[in-house]
Parts: sequence; C-alpha cells; structure tokens
Amino acid sequence: MTNGGPMIQPLILSGGSGTRLWPMSRPEKPKQLLSLTQAETMLQLTVRRVDPQMGFAPPILVANAQHADMITAQLAHVGVDDATLILEPVARNTAAAIALGALAAPSKDSLLLVMPSDHVIADLPAFHQAVERARALAIAGWLVTFGIEAETAETGYGYIRMAHVLSPGVRAVEHFVEKPDLARATAMLAEGGYCWNAGIFLFRADMYLDQLREHAPAILAAAGEAMRQAQRQAGRILPDSAAFAHAPSQSVDYAIMEQAKAVACAPVRCGWSDVGSWDMLHQISASDTAGNSIQGNVLAIDTQNCLIRGGEINVALLGISDLIVVVHANDLLIMPRGQSQNVRQIIDRLAGNGTP
Repeated sequence: MTNGGPMIQPLILSGGSGTRLWPMSRPEKPKQLLSLTQAETMLQLTVRRVDPQMGFAPPILVANAQHADMITAQLAHVGVDDATLILEPVARNTAAAIALGALAAPSKDSLLLVMPSDHVIADLPAFHQAVERARALAIAGWLVTFGIEAETAETGYGYIRMAHVLSPGVRAVEHFVEKPDLARATAMLAEGGYCWNAGIFLFRADMYLDQLREHAPAILAAAGEAMRQAQRQAGRILPDSAAFAHAPSQSVDYAIMEQAKAVACAPVRCGWSDVGSWDMLHQISASDTAGNSIQGNVLAIDTQNCLIRGGEINVALLGISDLIVVVHANDLLIMPRGQSQNVRQIIDRLAGNGTP
C-alpha cells in the first residue's frame, strides 16, 4: 500500500453504540465488539483490513473508555499489540473523535485513513485500490471521502453528488445529501453521479486540523486542551474529561466535509455495508435454501426468509415467514422483516420505564 509514498495511518472510530441491533448490541458491548458476520468481531475484521504487512502503520483507535479492556483483548486475539488506543471520556460524535486521532498522529502530515469499526467490506482489493487512487490527492491537501457506488434507492444512507474528474477514479464533490425519502433517492439513482456516503476518509492530519480551525474552532480547542492534559499509559491515551466535554457534538460531515472547499470522492464498489439494521444483516448473511439466516440453537420447520439468532436457549419456529427473531440473554425481539429501522422505538420505550 505504500507505493513509494508516505505510510498510511489507520484511524479507526469505535465509539458507536449500535442501538439498531438491540438486543445483541448494547452500550456496554456494541456491535463493533460482536461477531455478527464472521467468527471474528466487526472491530477485528476492520483492523485486519489495514494489516501492517500491507504497508499500513500501526492503527490508532478512538473508543469509548468503558470498552478499553475488551478492545485490547480483541486486538491481541488477532495479533495487534502496537495500536494506540485513545479513550473518549464522553461521546462527542465523529468530528471531535477524529480530532483526537489527528492530534495523536505521528507527524502533522500523517495520512489518515479514517474508518468506522463496524462496517463490512467484502472486496478488500477493490477497497485498497480506491485508497491508492486517492493517495496523491490526499497528499496534496484534499479531503477525500470514499463513496459507495449506489445500486439501489436506499433511504438509510446519506449521498454524495460528484462533479468533475480530478484524477483517474477520483472526482470533486459537488455537495452532500442528507438521508433522502424514497422518491428523492429513486430520482438520484436514475440521474446518476451519486454515491452512498460510507463515512470513510483519507486526508492529512494537518489539513483536517486546519479545517477544524476554520469551520469548527470550538471542537479543535476542546480536543486540543483534552489532549494536552491527557494521561498516557502503555499505549493508551486518556484525554481530559472536563476539557473534552466542551467539544460540540457534531458529525465530521456537518462540521467539516460539507463546509470545506477541496473535497474529493473516490467511488468504489467493494461489497460495503454499514450493517445498520437486522434487515441489512439478513441481506448480507449466508442463508439456507429457504432464505433463512440462522445462528444458535434453532429448529426451523416450514419456515422461510427469516433472520434467527438463537443465543444460548433453544428456539423452535414452525410455519412462519419473513420474521426477525433475536434472542439475547433475557431479551427476545420479534418483528416483521422490513421494520428493523424502527427498533429505536423499543430502545426509547425501555429507556423511559425500564420494561417493554
């Protein structure tokens, strides 16, 4: 991956709570720390994408402080013992999290490959090729985002409208589109020139910090002070809690990417998914001849097109179709396929009174 240029510094964001995959994903152990698509966890799979044997630098991870020991154990399980772990004392969204990573980068012009820890990328060669296509522009000071070539009119993703070609396989960004309704998503797909916004970026650390200084100075000030007062111990950085709490909670798209001038997009088709719902997990998981994706102690008779996660108890299904059934500890989730984006209603109700 070095290709004669500077080594790329992975910056992996692992602060999400993954509530849409309740009841398995919970604040104390969110989806990036779970084995959902393969035997390894989402975080372990993400780290493997940027293996040092491929020419990447040891990763920097920005994560929730309460997950520190689990993350360290999971990294050790896949042979990663040289990562830098930045432990957020409070969650302040992606703009501030990336700021912490940029401030901790080995040098001001370190080339940061920013990736969420809970996404699927099935075609690694295609992804690595897109990173290579973007490298020269990122070195030159552009903020590069990786757009997923849109195949369907999805309403759960933001979109990127691309403009003229900057270099082979990389185009200027005209504007970003918030998650659209179905009519607009369908129109954009028919028009062409739009990609899904995957939240994966490549840019120099100093260029990102410069953009924060211009467009979101309060985030830079809070992150900078938190890092100046941070405690450091054996590969872990603990930013100062009081200082970091002053950072406005904004996404990197809202704070920077939608404001900056030199923004580029490298479109790629790499088998990407954000695994943002049980329906999405069903789509990307292996299924039997009846269309069922099954894990755990499950007996399914005359059952079709279901996602079933059985946990440690026995689950038997007879004569049903198009359901999502998830068992975890003392919780059971049952709902029709196509409704999993509404799991938030359950989370809100449980947060309100503690019972279903």
